[in-house]
Amino acid sequence: MSLPFFYVENIDAGDAIVLDEDNSRHVVSVLRMEAGEQLHLTDGKGNLLTGIIADPHKKKCHVSITGRQYTELPARRIAIGISLVKNPVRFEWFLEKATEIGITEIIPLLCSRTEKQHLRYDRMKNVLVSALLQSRQTWLPVLQLPVKFETVLALPAYQQKFIAHCVEEDRKNLDSNLINPSANQLILIGPEGDFTSLEIEQALQKDFAAVALGQTRLRTETAGIVAAVLLKAGL
Repeated sequence: MSLPFFYVENIDAGDAIVLDEDNSRHVVSVLRMEAGEQLHLTDGKGNLLTGIIADPHKKKCHVSITGRQYTELPARRIAIGISLVKNPVRFEWFLEKATEIGITEIIPLLCSRTEKQHLRYDRMKNVLVSALLQSRQTWLPVLQLPVKFETVLALPAYQQKFIAHCVEEDRKNLDSNLINPSANQLILIGPEGDFTSLEIEQALQKDFAAVALGQTRLRTETAGIVAAVLLKAGL
């Protein structure tokens, strides 16, 4: 059976750690773990620690560290710039699934037609953490603060850049003919109502390739997941 998996934001090099109150309560009061039982800890930065409960205090649970592993961040970075949507539950669903899939970076976009302008960052970070633990990964996606559409066009770290829009002309399917599985990639997903023609033109001028994600028109969050799967698979 897999060991229980917990997130600790900051992990030092010592041989013991004291869990915060939320994790302690979950370990002691919810899972009813006792002294001598094992668990895993990750900081979402590639570190995986194995520990043994030394003192099962429900507010300050002491854990002795017995093993450490480090997983390198995958060389290939995949980022999704996606418009905020009016219903935050739908955006949370996207964050959850993108984390499970293994996306490297998520950039909330503020486009001309974006209706919601604010993001509850702490809540959204918690969604990422929960998905990280559920999928038992050790790298947490980078969640940026919302940025204006024009700002994301200038990001320099991606060799391949795509914009997925609904205008029928001049699009190619996002498939093996376009995806370079060894390149860093950024794809932009628009709001309900799509990108404006000006935004599309601005992206094309910045060397973004216009792509389609299938034959049907997708909700913003669904389009984000389809793009994540296609890029992650490196088809």
